[in-house]
Amino acid sequence: MPSTDESNRPLWARLFRLPEQAGLPIQVRLRAVIVQAILDGRLGPGTPLPSSRDLAQALSLSRNTVTAAYEQLVEEGFLEARPRRGVFVSADASPLQAAPAEANPFAPDTTAGSGPRAPDWRARVLRSQRDRPTLAKPERWHGYPYQFVYGTYDPELFPTDDFRECCLRSLSRVQLPHWTPDFEQVDVDELVTQIRQRLLPKRGVYALADEILITVGSQHAFYLLAEALFDARTRVGCEEPGHPHARNSFRVRDPRFVNIAVDDDGLVVDAMPQVDYVFVTPSHQSPTTRTLSLERRQWLLRKAELQDFVIVEDDYEAENLYAGKPMPALKSLDTGGRVIYIGSLSKSLSPALRLGYIVASRELIAELRVLRHAMVRHPSAFLQHAYALFLSLGHHESHARRVNQIMQERLARVAQALRQYLPDFRFTPPQGGASVWVEGPDWLDSAELADVARGHGVLIEAGRVFYDQPPYPCPQFRLRLSSISGAQIEAGVRALALAVHELAAARGVRRDAPLH
Repeated sequence: MPSTDESNRPLWARLFRLPEQAGLPIQVRLRAVIVQAILDGRLGPGTPLPSSRDLAQALSLSRNTVTAAYEQLVEEGFLEARPRRGVFVSADASPLQAAPAEANPFAPDTTAGSGPRAPDWRARVLRSQRDRPTLAKPERWHGYPYQFVYGTYDPELFPTDDFRECCLRSLSRVQLPHWTPDFEQVDVDELVTQIRQRLLPKRGVYALADEILITVGSQHAFYLLAEALFDARTRVGCEEPGHPHARNSFRVRDPRFVNIAVDDDGLVVDAMPQVDYVFVTPSHQSPTTRTLSLERRQWLLRKAELQDFVIVEDDYEAENLYAGKPMPALKSLDTGGRVIYIGSLSKSLSPALRLGYIVASRELIAELRVLRHAMVRHPSAFLQHAYALFLSLGHHESHARRVNQIMQERLARVAQALRQYLPDFRFTPPQGGASVWVEGPDWLDSAELADVARGHGVLIEAGRVFYDQPPYPCPQFRLRLSSISGAQIEAGVRALALAVHELAAARGVRRDAPLH
């Protein structure tokens, strides 16, 4: 352990080397490395620390910064200040360690080299999801320059100041009683009120408080419904192609999937066989972005009544509308209580926030509330309260307007780039949402293209993952626009075109499409 002598400043500099963490103040980083050294046992109880002057010089920091860090750590019990002697590691700063276990007299004899037998987990796991197709991204995917995929926040769009304001207000002393108690099975009243009064009426939906359940994102809602409603006998209709995350969540209960075709007007209702439930994304169908026509919405609701099935509506990106008037949600047209409505609060901000909701009959919501309690108790009450403030202060509406404006600009850029660099690829500009569904030539398989495109720094979402029974070759793929800046789109599509030419050359396919 280095002494506090001035000659040991290089040793202290190595021990307390500050990590590079953009956004964290230097004082916070200094406190973190001191605490880590204490918890790791490199600074034992009673160890003297250098004076604030010596440590400031060793680390090339302001003496005020070191003093403030010491004072905070004294207050938190990691350090103690002894008058006229200096600063020392507190006697009880290190956590208690469990005593080494004594030899187990019942342990098997391992002298022959055969250790204890481990459980066979492959045989024990009853519902494995490891081999299910999903929208997986490669390791270190953040390092790819052209990310046409879903999964990160957009620094150009994230309302940093507004969201920080709401988090700080939720942490004020006067607001603590609103979210710090154990909520058991209930939700934060303020958020439920904002959903009822501000969000749902925009979609033509009106619900009572006991008809709304907060979830940890849309995927949690899918899982809850599968646990409560599905078993091996349940017939679940899904769009083909459709939302892979919903299908994977439903598969936990191994229902009988019924694939239903999708065309330019969305789900082909006339093609539906008998089902118990049907999952639809009517606002912007995932992944094709097509909108379910009003005529089909009405016929789907009528058919649900005639054939006694229930509709699960994921109102996917309904607020991202670029042209025309918004189509009413299926739930808004439902007079028989046959629609379970799923909404997301966090998708336009960041997928990491994980906040959504279900609107359904109070009887079903009561069942789901008990099931949710058994799973996660309840979603973060702090996040619920902060987002309620975000809604009440109008930040959600202003953010949605900004997202729509920027997404329109990105859509125009990607459309222009596709026409320039991949003119033989087909797509229909969507009326909303944050993605474009692209279909390449018949010889192209988008999964193979995705592999080659990664070598050019491009990430795309290959179409195969959206199908329950994917064709081969599968020429469709999705370009998400929520994670890539507008300035990168043209270069990204050009790099994708280079990958197409490389794949075509490997296949012996001649291409005359321009690259510049």
